[in-house]
Amino acid sequence: MAQSSTSVKNIFRRLSSIRRSKKKKFQINNTEIPQNPCTVLQITDYIQRDMLKEAYLNLLSMRLELQKELKAVGEGTPPANLVKKETEVIDLFGTLQNKMSVIVRNSSDVSNSSALPSFNKELLVNVAHIILEEEKRQGEPGAMQGWREAWRDAVRDGVRDTLKKIPLNSREQNASWLAVHLGLLGKAVVENLERVKIELLSSYPADFEVFETYVSCHHEAVGEHLKSLLEKVTELKDYYALLDFIIHHYPSDLKNNHNNLIMDEDLLNKIKTSYCHCQMDDFKSALENIIISEKEVWTMKKSPDRTDDGFLTSKTYMVTCQLIASYAGNLEKIDENMVKTVVQFCLKELNQFHTRFEEEFSQHTHSLLTSDLLDCCLWIEYHISYINSFNSLKESVQCYRPNCSSQVEQLEKEMDGLIQRLSQTLIKHFKTDVKPYMDGMMTKKWLKTNEDFKEITSRIENYCGLCKSMRAPSAQVFVNDVHYYIAREYVSQLMKKKYSCKKTKNEDAAIKLREQWDELKKLFEDMGSSLNWLYPLGDHLSDIIGMENERKIKDLLIPLISNYPDISKKQLSAVLYFRDNGFSLERHNVINQFTVLKRDAGDTNHDHPFFTDIE
Repeated sequence: MAQSSTSVKNIFRRLSSIRRSKKKKFQINNTEIPQNPCTVLQITDYIQRDMLKEAYLNLLSMRLELQKELKAVGEGTPPANLVKKETEVIDLFGTLQNKMSVIVRNSSDVSNSSALPSFNKELLVNVAHIILEEEKRQGEPGAMQGWREAWRDAVRDGVRDTLKKIPLNSREQNASWLAVHLGLLGKAVVENLERVKIELLSSYPADFEVFETYVSCHHEAVGEHLKSLLEKVTELKDYYALLDFIIHHYPSDLKNNHNNLIMDEDLLNKIKTSYCHCQMDDFKSALENIIISEKEVWTMKKSPDRTDDGFLTSKTYMVTCQLIASYAGNLEKIDENMVKTVVQFCLKELNQFHTRFEEEFSQHTHSLLTSDLLDCCLWIEYHISYINSFNSLKESVQCYRPNCSSQVEQLEKEMDGLIQRLSQTLIKHFKTDVKPYMDGMMTKKWLKTNEDFKEITSRIENYCGLCKSMRAPSAQVFVNDVHYYIAREYVSQLMKKKYSCKKTKNEDAAIKLREQWDELKKLFEDMGSSLNWLYPLGDHLSDIIGMENERKIKDLLIPLISNYPDISKKQLSAVLYFRDNGFSLERHNVINQFTVLKRDAGDTNHDHPFFTDIE
């Protein structure tokens, strides 16, 4: 059984007293130091058979004997037999120290219940006594150094042995190999320290600080173990498992034993850096998979998805938002700085992704425009779905603005440009689609038939139906652009002097123009256009064209110039030419009156430029 620290001190006090009195006999653990030591072979045998007390007492006797013999020689060169004996003493003490380290190491490996049989506890008592005794003899000739350090190294090595025995499957055997292993590691640390309290503390004097030493050695060994595990990690979930263990589970495991230990900062930073790099690679790969997935949609001519409220959408938005949100959500439990780093990277990476996406989309869907009407409609739906998705994505990233303001602003700028280009591509296609029919306006054929105008309104209605699945604010911008383009192109046909009415044809033309303008007005009101300022223009032009008395045309100039101050004299002349190309004094007077009104109006602020856009 282990002796108390008080009895140990009494024994060693007695030892010191005996040594100071220079008697021939000494005692340790109530056993006298033999006057004549055993042979080297016998002492070696004692050490091998764990007979530490016997071995140490004889070693003390041998060392004392050597000291007397060396003293007798004096300053001269000692004979060969003394040199040999001195070497033997040193070697034997080294062998004893190594044996003690093995005993301590084995006692520190508490990975199973049979690790500490009762006789081993007595050995630990002897180990502690020998260490204390040797520390007292540090000033004597030939005394060995580092006994306490060797003991601590043995404790640490034993803890390492314990951790190495924790089961560790490969990722091929278990996808959760690391999480499972770390769970076992935390459990092992707790159980080991509990065993230290129960089975080891009583074997050592208090000044050994056994428990604190074991906690420190466990911490050191866990750090080394984690470094070795890090070399095996390649997947994001495993980096996360390491961080979660270090930051949450490991401190929680140790909280009842020691709450002041912090994992090596360099190791923690290395894992964080590796995690971020892996996370970045994961995001890049995910974006690449999005493009691959969308290519399949375009190639297979699959219809875009719709939200519950009927808006076209794309998985691009949903997947991207979910990815960034999941990254941020996971890391919030780990480190806020890591959240910022990863989110900043994702936002920056999205800019490059959108550039590539736009190129791939344009390249892989252009052929739809050269196919049938259904493919053309599908091409339009694709554009609308991405306009909606990128608008939604732009809204979603606003939550990251507090910590990533510059990245959010840059992404907004890039996405606004992309959304605008997608919208303008639709507008361009629409313009190309209606232009042949617009060229037929304000001609003799136009006056006789509504065929071209019906084609125009049919295409507007088609776009109107498709654009109801476009979200604000892009839907409003798109409708306004279409409305403005139609109004401008329609009016511009009057400026081209393609036709001039004869006799009463101007009245027929005025009626038709008013009817068609009203129909366009109704269409764009249904579409939700906010360009209300365009609506009066059709009435102004119809009034001028249909006015029977030329003298009264001058009275119609004031509301026209008031509402559309950017109309030029050349443009008014073109309207009058359409009404009747015959020269008349009244027509000349109308132009003069127009000039006076424009001059009196001065530099009027054009709230809604219109005629300046017409060539």
